[in-house]
Amino acid sequence: MTRDVFIREIRQSESMLYHVAKSILKNDSDCADAVQETLLKAYEKLHTLKQDQFFRTWITRILINECNGVLRKRKCVISYEEYMENAGTAENKKYTHLYMAILNLPEELRILVTLYYIEGFSQKEIVEILHTQEGTIKSRLSRARALLREQLTEERSRPSIKAAGTKMQLR
Repeated sequence: MTRDVFIREIRQSESMLYHVAKSILKNDSDCADAVQETLLKAYEKLHTLKQDQFFRTWITRILINECNGVLRKRKCVISYEEYMENAGTAENKKYTHLYMAILNLPEELRILVTLYYIEGFSQKEIVEILHTQEGTIKSRLSRARALLREQLTEERSRPSIKAAGTKMQLR
């Protein structure tokens, strides 16, 4: 793969890389760092890519490994719960209910939903990226859909409070 082809492929994969990183790390600055490190490592290791057609799968695997490294480093610094209490409130307001429901999924399901539904990877490509079995992918997708359905149904059934003058009314 030439440098120009590499740059073109990266530009086409930018948003996909960010979405995958976001599904793992949940923090914009960590996502940016992970994507940047992934691009550097991919460029340095470009000679190890055997077939250009597998570029997206190959770089996604590098990104997932990089994100897992960021998570390992983060564990040494601050607890996840403490971090999410501080950073999560400001970022949560920017996203839809569906997006927030996806972020609330367990990590293995969150990554899978992002790869399959948001980024459009096939189940076979996901098998390659995650090094797992196709049956596992199918069952996890089914479980993720059930959890999302449950979360979104609960969200919709919660009454919201609306201020009306001095009285509080349930909608």
